Amino acid sequence: MAVPLCARAARDGRWSRYREFPSASAAVACAWSGEPGWPRALRVLPDGCTDVVWTGRDLVVLTPAAQARRVELVAVRWTAGVRLRCGVAGSVLGHDLGELPSGPVPLRELWPGAERFEDSLAGAGDPGSAHRILAGLVGARPVSRWGDVVRALAAPAARVAEVGERFGLSERGVRRHLLREVGLGPKPLQRVLRFRRFVGCLDRLATGRTTLARVAAELGYADQSHLGRDCLRLAGATPATLVAARGRNVPDIPAGEA
Repeated sequence: MAVPLCARAARDGRWSRYREFPSASAAVACAWSGEPGWPRALRVLPDGCTDVVWTGRDLVVLTPAAQARRVELVAVRWTAGVRLRCGVAGSVLGHDLGELPSGPVPLRELWPGAERFEDSLAGAGDPGSAHRILAGLVGARPVSRWGDVVRALAAPAARVAEVGERFGLSERGVRRHLLREVGLGPKPLQRVLRFRRFVGCLDRLATGRTTLARVAAELGYADQSHLGRDCLRLAGATPATLVAARGRNVPDIPAGEA
């Protein structure tokens, strides 16, 4: 799926909030909850992960994208989800992610009997209760070893051929398995993972504790221009625009700046 640029925003006296909660599960990177505040299409940034989401109305799967996408927020009191660790979603869901369509996929189309979990979630009184149901939903599923491959590919100087050799695979084999488990090939995934690390630096950039040139070097970009091109490709905005938006603590890129 993806993550919002900022965790909270206000409009006409209404608040929109997004929070993450740690998980000890081998399959789950984190649980999260959201209070939409008001209906809108929210731009979210790619992170290479797949989310299982209770929208307040139905249970859906959101697979990774290679660029920013718009997620429709509806007028519900809260939403909740679990973010699967990058590299395990194909095994957990029992489907080749490369064959799933972009956008939300109803879980009932992937798992017969998923409707009973929707009934339980509809009766959940708060996000914490929903998280427990979602954790039970995915916690017993098999987890592949591909999270290790993803972590190796995320290293700044990682080369696909060398990572494949380390795990006894050809480049073609790495690509085939990543498309199944992640939904992205090696190069697009490496680009998204590096961009995710850049998003993790936005607070330091917004408060002047580091510079774009320094961050670009730390993350393995060839130079600051390389970082800028990747931001435009993945987020539809320049690094400076993302930093400024985070500094204002708004949930989206300002109109006309993307």
